[in-house]
Amino acid sequence: MGREVRMVPASWEHPKYTKEDAPGPYAVGRYRPMLGASFAEACRQWEEEDLPEWIEGERLWREEGLTKSTYRGIRTIAQTVADAEEYRRPENPTYEWWAGERPKKPQIEDYMPDWPDAERTHFMMYEDTSEGTPISPAFATPEELARWLADNGASAFAGEMATYDQWLKTIIQGSAVSAVFSDGVMQSGVAFEGDH
Repeated sequence: MGREVRMVPASWEHPKYTKEDAPGPYAVGRYRPMLGASFAEACRQWEEEDLPEWIEGERLWREEGLTKSTYRGIRTIAQTVADAEEYRRPENPTYEWWAGERPKKPQIEDYMPDWPDAERTHFMMYEDTSEGTPISPAFATPEELARWLADNGASAFAGEMATYDQWLKTIIQGSAVSAVFSDGVMQSGVAFEGDH
């Protein structure tokens, strides 16, 4: 992703880091990145899918000397530990070396609040290359948001701006990828989608 519309209450003010919770002095006063997905759904996925899959992969690694690969939900035994040589494995590789750390339980502070639909009355544009920080205030209509983004030179990607019509199409679609490389030219996803 790159740019994403999130529906928020009219009075929503995205939280900023304070001295007490900033990852470093540079972050104090900056927006705290927050995922747009549902916290409850993230917990369900972690509990029912991500964690059990990782635990099963660790069991296969430890007990059977096998590795498991997941691609779009298709589960296969990909290769034995001995075949991992091409991946520059250490002398005695751990499952964490192969699959990464055990999935951590989602933390509520990393997610947008789960407001009732009736409270989600305003449109707000977020960059979601990170977990998500706002690049605009909240507006009552897509047209108001598009006008603000175009008039204020909001970044569509890497300092590139977009027109009112390009922003409006992105708002109506809900999101745009960061960038598109087409016919030898790289441009923001907002501009590309808005022109096609």
